[in-house]
Amino acid sequence: MTRDRGSCRISRDFCLESHGLVSPRQRGLDGFSLIELLAVLTVAMVLAGVAVPSFATLMRENRLTAAANELLGAILYARSEAIKRGSRVTICTSSGLIDCKPNTGWHGGWIVFEDRSANGEREEGESILLVGDGWNGGPVITGNTPVRDYVSYVSSGASRRLGGALQMGTITFCDGGAARQIVISASGRPRVVRVASCDWRSS
Repeated sequence: MTRDRGSCRISRDFCLESHGLVSPRQRGLDGFSLIELLAVLTVAMVLAGVAVPSFATLMRENRLTAAANELLGAILYARSEAIKRGSRVTICTSSGLIDCKPNTGWHGGWIVFEDRSANGEREEGESILLVGDGWNGGPVITGNTPVRDYVSYVSSGASRRLGGALQMGTITFCDGGAARQIVISASGRPRVVRVASCDWRSS
């Protein structure tokens, strides 16, 4: 018995091993087993698979919200300027930010100008009041027929087509199936709404 204790004093690790135990020093040297590593990697991959789509959805929602709010602000500005100036003010689609470009979509850019000629086209001498350079690579933004190329306000703050008729319509923002709409009422007041589908091709 004394010899056994002496052997343990001489080689403690050997003694522990002979009794099926592991020394603290050996335990500190042990790493993860292959099965443990595979389990950790599997859990990490599952969590990443959940997180990436959620992050992509969040980014898409942020893009839609930012784009809708920016164009909404421009339309509201055009309306307020028409009232303040006592004359027609128009916001129209534009790719060069100098004049109006029909059939290009609102995502290509827009300008707000004092439409003294009341023809929906910016002519020489008509002041540009505000510009937006669009969202290339972002949401596709298209209005239905009444507001496809322009929204125009008269001095009362009402939206009117060039012929004088009421101008009502929707501008739809489409990004990966998610959508927002700016709805312009009969009084000319715009508002942003969330919609379930992304049917921006409707007339």
